[in-house]
Amino acid sequence: MHGIITSNGTASEATPEEIRRLHGAQQFLWLDLDGVDEQAHDLLLNVFSVHHLAVDDAQHFGQRPKIEDYDDFTYMVVHGASPDGSGTEEVHFIFADHFVITVHRGPCQAMDSVRIRISHRKPSDLESPQIALIYLVIDQLVDSFFPMLDKFDNQIDELEDSILVRPTEQQLGKLFAMKRSLITVRKAITPQRDMFAGITSGVINLPGVNDDGQRYMRDIYDHLIRISDLVDGYRDLLSGVMDTHLSTVSNRLNVVMKQLTIIATVFLPLSFLTGFFGQNFSYLVGHITGRAPFFIFGIGLELAAAFGLLYLFRKRGWLGGPTD
Repeated sequence: MHGIITSNGTASEATPEEIRRLHGAQQFLWLDLDGVDEQAHDLLLNVFSVHHLAVDDAQHFGQRPKIEDYDDFTYMVVHGASPDGSGTEEVHFIFADHFVITVHRGPCQAMDSVRIRISHRKPSDLESPQIALIYLVIDQLVDSFFPMLDKFDNQIDELEDSILVRPTEQQLGKLFAMKRSLITVRKAITPQRDMFAGITSGVINLPGVNDDGQRYMRDIYDHLIRISDLVDGYRDLLSGVMDTHLSTVSNRLNVVMKQLTIIATVFLPLSFLTGFFGQNFSYLVGHITGRAPFFIFGIGLELAAAFGLLYLFRKRGWLGGPTD
């Protein structure tokens, strides 16, 4: 377990005795858990009286963003961008009037940032400290998507430039990886946006959210709308870049095929002429003799056929020359 943030802004070691003392005194506290072990499981059930279904949810990650209202507390799941930008970071919230419990796995940059901000402004200075704390954490989680999407934008620009120069299989693999990562973000952002749309419209009642708190929820909802629009835009851009890659490869293949076809077409009459005059008929062998027929029929006809075809290809524009 991590440290405890109390209503006076101080942080202390999260011992079971200290948690029971603060909770029994009805003093506001923030408990940050790195996963739910056996000790944390016992505290959630017996000290905070969290429903066993919510405790089970807090133990299993990989859930979609959601909010569930129980009799004595509210359970919420929110996602942020992972530090490496490959996926999302999942945080579970269990909160009531006098406590906020956050559950995550591994280091969480959002939590560290919120601890620094709380050290400058105590939760007790706010009318609804639990809502203010939840806003600070969720705001950090949501805003973590913006640097990730900025990186996406730069990667897409670099891929477009490199594809136009020379398309490769590695670029196609990178495009597929980026598309999978963007789909992961979209799966987290869309239900999260809908969840906060319900909160701001009053369809979902979040305990402790007054008129002033609604402004904070609308701020988060506005950020989620912007992120959702960016995700949809980058998804279209990735599809366009993939089409560009495929069309560029197809165009290059067409050029190669045209060149090979021209070479094969040039050699077609040459093969016919050499095959015709190479036949062992007595008339050909007995009458087409001497140096002059050799230069006229043996070399002249082949050169004339080759140059004639090249002239025709150039006139048609197949070699980059003028067209009719």
